[in-house]
Amino acid sequence: MADDRARAPGPPPRTPPVLDQVDRVLVAELLRDGRAANAALARAAGIAESTCVARLRRLRERGILTGVTATVDLARLGLPVQAMVSLRFAGHLRSDVDAFAREVTGLPGVIAAYNVSGADDFIVHVATETPEALRDFVLDHLTVRPGVVHAETSLVFHATPGRRLLPEV
Repeated sequence: MADDRARAPGPPPRTPPVLDQVDRVLVAELLRDGRAANAALARAAGIAESTCVARLRRLRERGILTGVTATVDLARLGLPVQAMVSLRFAGHLRSDVDAFAREVTGLPGVIAAYNVSGADDFIVHVATETPEALRDFVLDHLTVRPGVVHAETSLVFHATPGRRLLPEV
């Protein structure tokens, strides 16, 4: 007999991963310094170094730790102009959305692409050498994409990164 309960479309809701206090300390320390040594992480969490290695391995296996990245000064790399480019599409075919995200994030100067809700469909974070290079990038790589019907570029004057991703540990 078929299940008569109504089901929402899409995958079932996910239960957020449960982190105990030790896991939270390890994640917070790695967010603060992704290059922290195992000994320092173990000390901060109040656990043995061998336990720390096992905990970190489990956090990676659970998909909580997905990698370590460097924070760079884009201006010192020759990319002082940053912008958020909001794009609106004519339609919303999954294949078009997925292809756009995949292709755009492979372009030089793209920091990230966000598929968002609201009036716009994507926000693309871009860094370029000059305002002219930004204009060329938007015209040559974003507005020419199939389905893009509107683009709005907002210059980033200053970015202040968040420092407290996790609640107090």
